[in-house]
Amino acid sequence: MKYMAAPWRADYVKKVSGIKECVFCLTQKSDNDKDVHILYRGRYNFIMLNKYPYNSGHLMIAPFSHCDSIEKADKYSSDEMMDLVKSTLSILREHYNPQGFNTGMNIGRSSGAGVESHYHLHIIPRWIGDSSFMPIIGKTKMVIEDLDTTYSDLKPIFAEIKSGGKKQ
Repeated sequence: MKYMAAPWRADYVKKVSGIKECVFCLTQKSDNDKDVHILYRGRYNFIMLNKYPYNSGHLMIAPFSHCDSIEKADKYSSDEMMDLVKSTLSILREHYNPQGFNTGMNIGRSSGAGVESHYHLHIIPRWIGDSSFMPIIGKTKMVIEDLDTTYSDLKPIFAEIKSGGKKQ
């Protein structure tokens, strides 16, 4: 079996493990969505950029309520989250033209959850060849655009989502 190192994730893991308050609860309290890169606020969930993206367009959907696992969420919240997944995939497919996506949740520490007390869903656009030698050899992760550019490009598109998580 081969093992691949992902050294660019070390800074993130160290920062998150030292945070005493929930990053999702803190983020949603901000009155400046641009500063915290929140693209959309629904009734039960919000969409934000991942501060440490694997690829450009790496987003997370998180519920407003502090909950550690989706099976504990009420139906309205989980239904809206799934509607937001569908809208987000469409938006990212149109904007970035990826060849695929990774979507999913890491629930619990053993699954790799960086924030285990507040479940959230990752959506990551993927392209053939998007993993290069740079993280392994150069200890540098290459992303084609900075977070502010991604936010500025995507925010007006996410503004088209109507209440309930469906794109207009």
